[in-house]
Amino acid sequence: MNRASVFVAMAFLGGIAIGYFARGAVGTLQQRYMHKADLAAIEKAHQEDIEATLTQDRKRLMDLWAEDAVSFNPGGPPAVGKQAIEAQHEKFRAQYPDLKVFSYTPRYKSIQVEDGLACEWFEREAKYKLSPESPLVRWHANGLQVLKRQSDGSWKGLMVFVSQ
Repeated sequence: MNRASVFVAMAFLGGIAIGYFARGAVGTLQQRYMHKADLAAIEKAHQEDIEATLTQDRKRLMDLWAEDAVSFNPGGPPAVGKQAIEAQHEKFRAQYPDLKVFSYTPRYKSIQVEDGLACEWFEREAKYKLSPESPLVRWHANGLQVLKRQSDGSWKGLMVFVSQ
């Protein structure tokens, strides 16, 4: 083999190696960017949850849920589907039309994001009154939440398991 052939072979193999590692690096960078974008969108969903809960804006509260969502709350059957969750909310609001939320603080832990789903543990605390005359209630709950990435990149609740 002459020197030119050796040089061409080395350059060719070097190009393959650079391409292989560059593709892996670009893929890793894309994954990091997507992960950061997902985390930012999930944080936005968390903020929307806080605002909707504090204002008790019915439309905004329902906009937090995916169409195929399931909500598991203590003391009752699961609400399967966004319409069932909305019916559950409406029944509660009919019982307590003057509900006033004074504070709501969720804390999320151990978020895992993969393939368009996110899973996270949470603790939530709230202070509210069921009516102007009722005493202030302090509420604390733990649970697990699964979020689903929507086609527009936003995240909505898919499953929520609450334990008080």
